[in-house]
Amino acid sequence: MPRAKRFYIPGCVWHISHRCHKKEFLLKFARDRNRWLDLLFRAKQKYGLEVLNYIVTSNHIHLLVSDNGNRDTIPKSMQVIAGQTAQEYNIRKKR
Repeated sequence: MPRAKRFYIPGCVWHISHRCHKKEFLLKFARDRNRWLDLLFRAKQKYGLEVLNYIVTSNHIHLLVSDNGNRDTIPKSMQVIAGQTAQEYNIRKKR
């Protein structure tokens, strides 16, 4: 089934949930959750993402964010966070 069309409305608050690959519990260790948070706040500084609230569980995350009026703020931030987290995890676990 195709994804629903997304509309960008600047300055809104967005709820984002992001699941681990294959619904696996890849964030079950504090080391991985803390690294994810570190990358979140680096993306916040780099792209101007406004983080209102978050929760990191063992297999998914929830973010409540607002952008800075730039439509690329949220996608670029999520790409950096997810990509870097996955790359570091895969290297460490030799996947």
